[in-house]
Amino acid sequence: MDEWSFHEAPPNTPERDLRARAARGGDDWPPPLPLCSKVPLPSAQLNLYRAAVALRAVLLALFLRYRVTHPVPDAYGLWLTAVACESWLALSWLAAQLPKLSPTNRATHLHSLDKDDYTGGDRRLAGVDVFVSAADAAREPPLATANTVLSVLAADYPAGSLACYVSDDGADMLLFEALFETARLARRWVPFCRRHGVEPRAPEPYFARNVDYLRDKVAPSFVKERRAMKREYEEFKVRMNYLAAKTSKVPEEGWLMSDGTPWPGNNSRDHPAMIQVLLGPSADDRDAEGVELPRLFYVSREKKPSFQHHKKAGAMNALLRVSAVLTNGAYVLNLDYDHYVNNSGALREAMCFLMDPEAGNWTCFVQFPLRPPAASADDEDPWGSRDSVFFDIDMKCLDGIQGPVYVGSGCCFNRKALYGFEPPVADDADDLETSPRRWCCFGGTERRKLMLRRNRSVVPLLDSADHDEETVGARRRRLLSHHAALQQHFGHSTLFIASAFKEKGPSAMAVAATPLLKEAIHVVSCAYEERTRWGKEVGWIYGACAGVATGFRMHARGWESAYCVPARPAFRSYAGASPSDMLAGASRRASAAMGILLGRHCPVWAGGGSMRPLQRLAYVNCVAYPLTSIPLTVYCALSAVCLLTGKFIFPDDVDDYDGFLLVLLLSSVIASVALELKWSGVSLRAWWRAEKLWLVIGTSAGLAAVFQGTLRACTGIDVGFSTDTAAVAVSEQPAEDDDEEAMTADSTRSVLWTNLLVPPISVLLGNLAGVVVAVSYGMDHGYESWGPLGWKLVFAAWVVAHLQGFLRGLLSRRERAPTLAVLWSVLFISILSLMWVNTQTYYGPSVPSATQQPIF
Repeated sequence: MDEWSFHEAPPNTPERDLRARAARGGDDWPPPLPLCSKVPLPSAQLNLYRAAVALRAVLLALFLRYRVTHPVPDAYGLWLTAVACESWLALSWLAAQLPKLSPTNRATHLHSLDKDDYTGGDRRLAGVDVFVSAADAAREPPLATANTVLSVLAADYPAGSLACYVSDDGADMLLFEALFETARLARRWVPFCRRHGVEPRAPEPYFARNVDYLRDKVAPSFVKERRAMKREYEEFKVRMNYLAAKTSKVPEEGWLMSDGTPWPGNNSRDHPAMIQVLLGPSADDRDAEGVELPRLFYVSREKKPSFQHHKKAGAMNALLRVSAVLTNGAYVLNLDYDHYVNNSGALREAMCFLMDPEAGNWTCFVQFPLRPPAASADDEDPWGSRDSVFFDIDMKCLDGIQGPVYVGSGCCFNRKALYGFEPPVADDADDLETSPRRWCCFGGTERRKLMLRRNRSVVPLLDSADHDEETVGARRRRLLSHHAALQQHFGHSTLFIASAFKEKGPSAMAVAATPLLKEAIHVVSCAYEERTRWGKEVGWIYGACAGVATGFRMHARGWESAYCVPARPAFRSYAGASPSDMLAGASRRASAAMGILLGRHCPVWAGGGSMRPLQRLAYVNCVAYPLTSIPLTVYCALSAVCLLTGKFIFPDDVDDYDGFLLVLLLSSVIASVALELKWSGVSLRAWWRAEKLWLVIGTSAGLAAVFQGTLRACTGIDVGFSTDTAAVAVSEQPAEDDDEEAMTADSTRSVLWTNLLVPPISVLLGNLAGVVVAVSYGMDHGYESWGPLGWKLVFAAWVVAHLQGFLRGLLSRRERAPTLAVLWSVLFISILSLMWVNTQTYYGPSVPSATQQPIF
């Protein structure tokens, strides 16, 4: 069949759509080239993986049936507890496995993006506003923020379409001065990166690489320029260190600016809004070669003690409004202060999904994997690639359903999706037949209806179904007719509301700078969000685990997301996290997940019917995983109890059929894991690291999060774990201010992170003590006693193998050795052992069986 001579096709098929468009002609024919495509796994490999998972599920069901029908009379309590834990863990595995049966990969076509259809005329590359969030310069090094900003400014993207906004939520003068130095360095660093195409484009990791340029026969001119650039960066670091040393001690009268006026942010809890244009469109803000630079803005929103500010989510919403007033990029990329751009083409990769002529119309965000620092990816640090299983397996599987979840950073959003709009829909069957997948949310001449969700109702904002040739004035009059409803959603800012319906934002400072800055100051005021839908249905959702809730609301409206994994990692962390920081962060995430599970955004019942069932199940797994820590911790403790009491959770008389069933189950587990690692490309070492971390977090942060969430839901008291001793001491002092901020502080308590280590250390010490007792018993009673001890020792060895690596890493760091946690764990185990001995003595010893050894 010829390329364009289609046979008679049924309605609503791609062939009939192309034939109708070819006959109609016009500007939309020939159709634009696709910018991205899905690359499914080979069917043979995928079917084999699904068969292994199905076999594992069947064998697991048979194993549970055997466990229920074969009780242990002399250890009925232990057997019942073990069966309950095994059933709970089996159901949680099944719930986590169902969304993982349709993994997929995606490919981007950058060569199509570079064609004139997208880079020239009215369809040039869309504007992107990059949000970099920082909160406390004392704990977040400004040098890391500076490297992130420099990597954004040097990205391979048109300077006129790129703007970077840095949110200083602590109103710290150190960060303000550091960004001034960063803007000065950018005039030399950006042209250097563009001229030589260096990677990565963050100076610290770039100059830290050990590259022998003489061996690689690099041009001498480049080596000379690189040395000069490195010398200038070293001078920049000296100035940064001087600023850090200068601001380490705050004067009693507060900081003064260069003109002698007091720094507005001397009181971080009560200060006005501050917006500074560090790099703008003026001729003075060009690089050393006279070429235009991307825009750079410093933003610190207004803070008042009597208002709730909602932490990072509130800061992101403030940046969303400021950027809409100043640059109004069609897409928004958010990064944490320590996540620099490792791949200069990351923004172009994201545009391949968001600007795709078909999939881009309903793509709400593009999530990138967040990789650890390059130095720790392959070293001996057992937690260097701790997230590889999540990013390379779980996220790819979600991409085959409705898209990956939002992880809080490294994500490029469609601005319209953040505003609470639903994905575009066609109005009638004729539109569906002729152009089912070429709708745009805003703008264009197609017939469509733009909707905004409001309190479960759908409020029509623009209805151009009968106004294909409508004038600009008529459109504005119809917009004003819904002005009251729009203000309830977006707030009292006419300029911001108008920007929400513009398909292309103006360049920064395209109009008079003073009115724009005044409006920008207005939209970041404390009172702007009062009686609006911000944080509820517009922008980042407020509450626990704002990232997951934000992505969930978008998927519930019918949007889809995409997962982009370029060959070169798009974003990397500036520095690796220590075990204490990692554990404290895991505790915060687990506690936030429990907050969603027990709140109004619970994915079990929240959201509409536009979300696919497996996607909803995936969100349930994202917020309910801390509950698994209860049976996991109990099950790990059972091995120690069995060794110390001489009892076991399995019956003594195991026949050949039962043993063969257990062997088949273990074989199916190995087969499913091997096939999963094969299609995902994850190494066995990375998988084992993730398994160890799963058990450590489950017995520490996850277990604490269950009680944290329950305590918060019942009493309103929020208990958090911190690595900062000063923060813990401050939280224990009574608040003196009688305001909402003080009341919020009263309900928040900080506890040292070392308390999280008491459960896993107790489990580890209990199992080690049990192993010593069992081995001593076996050595005293001869060869025949080792048979019954074999399975008990294997059970304990499984627990010890998972826990020993992380705790050994903690104890090897002398400055962070949790001595108090070890002492509490020893005391806890000793008390439990004495209670058991006294209980057994009080009720009288029973006659031990042939396979049962005493505790002492």
